[in-house]
Amino acid sequence: MASVTSRTGRVALGHGGYAWIAGSGGWGMSNAGLVTGRGESLLVDTLYDLHLTRSMLDAFAPLTATAPISTVVNTHGNGDHWFGNQLVAHAEIIAARGSLADMRQVGPAEMRALTGMENPAGHFASRIFGRFDHTAIEPLLPNRVFDGETVLDVGGTEVRLIDVGPAHSSGDTIVHVPRARTVYTGDIVFAQATPIVWHGPFARWLTACELLLGLDADTVVPGHGPVTTKQAVREIRDYLEHVHEQAAARFTAGMPVMDAARDIRLGRFAELAESERLAVNVHTVYRELDPSLPPLDGPGLFGCMAELHFRA
Repeated sequence: MASVTSRTGRVALGHGGYAWIAGSGGWGMSNAGLVTGRGESLLVDTLYDLHLTRSMLDAFAPLTATAPISTVVNTHGNGDHWFGNQLVAHAEIIAARGSLADMRQVGPAEMRALTGMENPAGHFASRIFGRFDHTAIEPLLPNRVFDGETVLDVGGTEVRLIDVGPAHSSGDTIVHVPRARTVYTGDIVFAQATPIVWHGPFARWLTACELLLGLDADTVVPGHGPVTTKQAVREIRDYLEHVHEQAAARFTAGMPVMDAARDIRLGRFAELAESERLAVNVHTVYRELDPSLPPLDGPGLFGCMAELHFRA
């Protein structure tokens, strides 16, 4: 078993580190983290709507009363990791350059438009995101970007930010706290759920997995799922390798993308939640192998996943 703890809500990790673990699984139910130092704290990600973010900040309030949040790191540009930024507007908000580009492309207005579509993509999106309220969100973008790596001092605690993307998205930041032997991975790690390769390349994500495995870290806080260990990183790596191999073989055989997604057998990965993400992952492999293939927009990708989801 890769899981360290099944606890949800505020989870103490030791050495001034905390995780915020979503109370239920599924699309958009993301995790966050808090690194406390002398007189200040760093928040890793906000959540998908204001209600969720307020609940998290209230739970952290006993800690941040004496160590206020001075810095926020958005690990990437998917809304479930930054739509709550307006509630921490007083802090410096940092993201990788690629993450900022994604945030500018897809914000709450685009998500409202997607879930309002009267087609299979919209119906699927409404089904998985209907629990969230995006109506009052005022998009607050990061006010500081970085490239590659940067090191922060959070009240005497060293925090390393490493952009390992493009992989899951255009920019994917892992947050490493060496003293605590802890890493907050954003969506480079999904624990007990299917990873989704929105951007790729697969090779970049696999390299990120190897980087994580090489860190002096015992505790892994994934973007989704329970607090875990490096075993979850190995499981993600193995899933990505399997899907890439299976999709590439079908590409070579001339099989259309969705035929390939329906044909692939996931073996030991079949029980992972949100298995419909395979449709996006296969599409990403095909575009890597043939860059002339036109990219699908958000509705197109959700339409492909809807086809797999409702077929199952």
